[in-house]
Amino acid sequence: MSYARKSLVTGERIVYEARFHWTSKLAAVLCLPFVVGLFMLIRIWTTEMAVTNRRIIYKRGWIALVTDEINLNRLEEVNLKQSITGRLLGYGKVICQGTGVGEIELPAIDDPLRFRKELQEAQVQAERR
Repeated sequence: MSYARKSLVTGERIVYEARFHWTSKLAAVLCLPFVVGLFMLIRIWTTEMAVTNRRIIYKRGWIALVTDEINLNRLEEVNLKQSITGRLLGYGKVICQGTGVGEIELPAIDDPLRFRKELQEAQVQAERR
């Protein structure tokens, strides 16, 4: 069971789960003859990025675990960064900033516009409650 699913509280549900773009996976596979490729694959397999109806969850790590979470009611700004290549291939970086709680930077995710849309939809629903 994933970290995001294990950490859900009563009444909370996952709205959207982001994935790394296929170019990140391809880069890792191409580097497999080297130790770097193995570390890149482990990073991809052990990273979770999710939006719930209450918060954003960004979990990294396998043995050593690092998580960043921002409650939707503390979310102040959502920024999107896409290079020309990212725009053509459909990947980008999403940066979520919270009031007084720092920021979460989600790297090279697949379909960042959808992630931002799902996040904003969840935020609107949370405000209505």
